[in-house]
Amino acid sequence: MADHTAAIAGVYEHPTREAPDKSTAQLHGDVAVGALEDAGLEKGDVDGYFTAGRPGRVMSMVDYLGLQDLEYVDSTDVGGTSYVSHVGHAAAAIAEGKCEVALITMAGRPRSRSGDGGPPSGPQADFEETYGIGTVNMYALAARRHMHEHGTTAEQLAEVRVAASEHAQYNEDAMFQDPVTVEDVVESRLVSDPLHLLDCCVVSDGGGAVVVVSPEVADDLDRDCVSVLGHGEAVKHHDAGDIDLTYTGAVESGPRAFEEAGITHDDVDYASIYDSFTITVVETLEDLGFCEKGEGGEFVEGGTLKAPDGELPFNTDGGGLCNNHPANRGGMPKIIETVRQLRGEANEEVQVPDAEIGLSHGTGGSLGTRMTSTTLVLGGDR
Repeated sequence: MADHTAAIAGVYEHPTREAPDKSTAQLHGDVAVGALEDAGLEKGDVDGYFTAGRPGRVMSMVDYLGLQDLEYVDSTDVGGTSYVSHVGHAAAAIAEGKCEVALITMAGRPRSRSGDGGPPSGPQADFEETYGIGTVNMYALAARRHMHEHGTTAEQLAEVRVAASEHAQYNEDAMFQDPVTVEDVVESRLVSDPLHLLDCCVVSDGGGAVVVVSPEVADDLDRDCVSVLGHGEAVKHHDAGDIDLTYTGAVESGPRAFEEAGITHDDVDYASIYDSFTITVVETLEDLGFCEKGEGGEFVEGGTLKAPDGELPFNTDGGGLCNNHPANRGGMPKIIETVRQLRGEANEEVQVPDAEIGLSHGTGGSLGTRMTSTTLVLGGDR
């Protein structure tokens, strides 16, 4: 494995899931301090800063955080996967000598109804939002089409939530810690047919941060670092309404990340998969190549996703379905839990033995319209 790649030196997930008495800026500050402490670095070491959200947020946060010596900034916003993309962008900037210590922060308070969160409407708004387009019904369309094309069942989708809930019971910060059964999921309230309440992710306040450093900085730190081995991005179009709802941008982002990392699927010991809804996980696993298209429902049956001994342990923090989906954007926790796994710092009951290769995958936008996919391959033997 190459030792000349950038590395993740610090991570921090805010423990709060409801923050009525904090501002979004304060949450950004909390996670920045936490991640830098985890890395053994100080604010003055940061020369690259990355964040996403409302227009102008990067300037506001640079000012608020007091980052004085920046040489590189990136405010790429591709929805919930923005922060997974930021890690790849930070690694590229470091490789080009643009910066050496990149701080990535995200935070939001949708549970406290601050109005903070989603991107501004695009040019499609006048033609789509008029007809009541919404997040849940867009994913419900994808789920129904997948069921129609491939025979996927509600019980198979429920297996995703069951695995996540079994992991969440060991996470004291998880929003929902009680394990559920397939019956619990399919008998929960129907939100948008065929998706039930327990097919949907949580709405939480909070945030997280990641510190990406050059190999030279990593070598000087008294800290286990995780190498950034591969990164791939893709945007899937709406195709003027003639959209195929049964696949995601992972069909392109996944192969790009795997090729850059020089690995195969058999090398992956652990995966953090964006789980805004259970159907998101099933389609993503297919598109990343862990099973054939249309076989995602069968793949997740029988404990495949359960840690520590499943064929592909996933989302061992409980994921967005049970743990945390801060700012309605789940990409950041996906990176953090992968780093924990590769450092051997996940909760003991769900720690994957000898985990060396981890995958973090993010989704932005909606499976029902236009979306982004970002895949990150990380290695833990640095």
